[in-house]
Amino acid sequence: MSTHDEAPHTKVKKPGPLAVIGSVASAAFGVRSSRFRGRESSVKFHHYVIAAIGFVAVFLLVVNGIVRVVLSQTGAS
Repeated sequence: MSTHDEAPHTKVKKPGPLAVIGSVASAAFGVRSSRFRGRESSVKFHHYVIAAIGFVAVFLLVVNGIVRVVLSQTGAS
């Protein structure tokens, strides 16, 4: 007897690029849900690596921009 809700012949839908990015972002902030783990295993590892590198780059650019704005408002350079 299977513990899965779906039939054994049903294909698991592969997550798209936005789902991979969302998964990486949620993992970075520590709010991952266990219900997506089975779906995430159908994506190749290098897709997660590329998404993680992109997320870190964007995160650092945003933090850098915020720091520059705050410093310019306080008169420091």
